[in-house]
Amino acid sequence: MSRNLSSGFLAAAFSQETDEVVICLLTITHPDLSTPIYLSSNPTERISDDPLIYATNSRGNQYLTLPFDFTMPDDQADSAPRIQLVVDNTQRELVGLLRSISTPATIVVEIVLASSPDHVEIAMPGLQLGNAKITEQSVSIDLVADPLVNEPFPGGSFTAGAFPGLF
Repeated sequence: MSRNLSSGFLAAAFSQETDEVVICLLTITHPDLSTPIYLSSNPTERISDDPLIYATNSRGNQYLTLPFDFTMPDDQADSAPRIQLVVDNTQRELVGLLRSISTPATIVVEIVLASSPDHVEIAMPGLQLGNAKITEQSVSIDLVADPLVNEPFPGGSFTAGAFPGLF
C-alpha cells in the first residue's frame, strides 16, 4: 500500500540526525465517554503551569501529552494492522479507565510532524482497543483493526463434505 508522504517527513525518517519530531496523535471514542479523549506522544507546548500540562494543537483539537512509545504496524496486505502502545504506569488513572470500560474503545491513530501538526502524514482510523497488559512499570496496549477485516471471504462454501444434507 503506497502512501503520499511529504518530503519533510521522508527526510526526517531517512536521515541519521534530524531536528524534526514525529508525533503520534490518538483520538479515543467510546459510548461511555461524553467527549473524545485526545492524546499526544510529545510535549509540543506548555498550556498550564499549575498543574504542569503539555499538549499538541492539531486541526483545532488540543491533544494532551501522555508520553508513550508506539510501534507502527507492518504495511502488508495479508495481515491486519496492529499497533502497540507502551505507557509508563506512573499515574494509576489509565489503569482505572481501562478497567472501567467493558467494550472496546475506537481509536484513530495519526502521525504528524511537530513542525506541521495540522498536516496528517499517516492516518489509521477505526482501530479498536485490543489486549491491555498492566504491570507495575508499564501499560502495554494493542490497537487492532476491526475483527471483521480478518474474516475470510467468501465465508464458506456449500460443499458435499460440509453440508451433506443438501446433496
